[in-house]
Amino acid sequence: MKIRIVLGEQAITVALDGSAAARDFTLLLPLTLTLEDYAATAKIATLPRKLDTFGAPAGCTPQTGDFSYYAPWGNLALFHKPFTHSAGLVRLGRMEGDLALLRMPGPVSARLEAVSNAAR
Repeated sequence: MKIRIVLGEQAITVALDGSAAARDFTLLLPLTLTLEDYAATAKIATLPRKLDTFGAPAGCTPQTGDFSYYAPWGNLALFHKPFTHSAGLVRLGRMEGDLALLRMPGPVSARLEAVSNAAR
């Protein structure tokens, strides 16, 4: 499944993995979140509820473009730079597009929505 992150007039597409956490995330869509800076490597936002992480690895080492969920805090993490291994981090998918949009300083409003088959 693909979703779109709309930032102003521009968008980033995300190809979601087939994991239980990624499938559970899609049940929250559409969703409007405020993305905030984290460690100069990612934009993060708290989700309205925790995701099902059953069967997920205990952690991962995020790469540029990873669309992830940090289970201990219950938030999304959109990585525009690589980061160190993090226990509790679950990769949900991979972002495709201009990640410079995520490097804008300060909070930014984002709308996350499913991409319909016709729009692909």
